[in-house]
Amino acid sequence: MKNIVLTGMMGCGKSTVGQALAAALGWEFADMDAEIVRAEGRTIPEIFARDGEAYFRAVETETARGLAGRQSLVIATGGGVVLREENMRALRETGVVVLLDRPASEIFDAVDMDGRPLAGDKAAFLATYAARKTRYFATADAVCTAFSSVEASLAQILAILEKMEDVI
Repeated sequence: MKNIVLTGMMGCGKSTVGQALAAALGWEFADMDAEIVRAEGRTIPEIFARDGEAYFRAVETETARGLAGRQSLVIATGGGVVLREENMRALRETGVVVLLDRPASEIFDAVDMDGRPLAGDKAAFLATYAARKTRYFATADAVCTAFSSVEASLAQILAILEKMEDVI
């Protein structure tokens, strides 16, 4: 079985939807950011503050490679995973990528951004999304746009995956 890889802007719902998707499929769930925190023994803001974004991105790449080596896994990526081609190459080798394309302004208004090093203020958040948007779409095999509830997102993703061969 292929993995299902959820991408999208920070706060778009990858972890929440990913957990629901994994439960619906009876698969294991992995949150890349949580894996990094566990492996590093410190929070992401602490990693950024002490070692910088470049170090974090290197750890993220190693985490992507490790998770890609597993099967029947729903993976919630960090929002910036698409910035490195090697991350997406590894994840796409064994998985199908579903972009959660929730409007960035809606995310910022609805989600607590404390503890997210690259969230900043709304203008900075929207600029980050604009800089990543092309990569999100270029690396996605499918796009979810249903965000009225977790159930709506889950239903749309399951419908998309059922049409794909050898995914679920």
